[in-house]
Amino acid sequence: MTNVERRRAITAEDLANIGLFAALTAALSALPGIPLGTADVPLTLQTLAVFLTGLVLGGTRGLLAVALYVLVGLMGVPVFADFRGGPGVLAEPSAGYILAFPFAAAAAGYVAQWLIPARRANDGGATNARYERTGTYTLRLVAAALAGFVVIRIGGILGLVANTRLPLQDAFLADLVFWPGDLVKVVLAAVIAVAVHKAFPRIAGTR
Repeated sequence: MTNVERRRAITAEDLANIGLFAALTAALSALPGIPLGTADVPLTLQTLAVFLTGLVLGGTRGLLAVALYVLVGLMGVPVFADFRGGPGVLAEPSAGYILAFPFAAAAAGYVAQWLIPARRANDGGATNARYERTGTYTLRLVAAALAGFVVIRIGGILGLVANTRLPLQDAFLADLVFWPGDLVKVVLAAVIAVAVHKAFPRIAGTR
């Protein structure tokens, strides 16, 4: 991947994909969450959408897609879990998770680009057929999604400390109950992303 390819301008196709994945994140967030622990933060499919967006679109477009989703929610559209929206969510226990989502998508996307150096095909697609033929491609995307997982953990814990006044250790323990479910979503996002990269190589992010 050349410097020119890395720096190419956002195209109309990119904007369409950003909007598509912002809508996908909103759609998965609309599914009912499962209350866990004592922090009043539900387990939802939002994180699956965040990981998948970063792995499919790459760092820059993944960041923009999820940031668009968060911005729309903060403006009052009920796109967050349990059909919530508006700036009032910033005072809730889940605020740190929500604010971390765009950075988690970016982290997953940029690490994926680093672990799987993509080549830009003549038709504009981005793929690496060598890894597509083996489980290595999936494993590398799992590792990339784990970067997003870590970012969400940090943001979520800090949000719990700020909005619930929990001590840091207690906030960590409150967040810990989400780890098994989110780790499953890390693997699921990687598997889905590999399928998307193969089926729609033009979507795959290279910057």
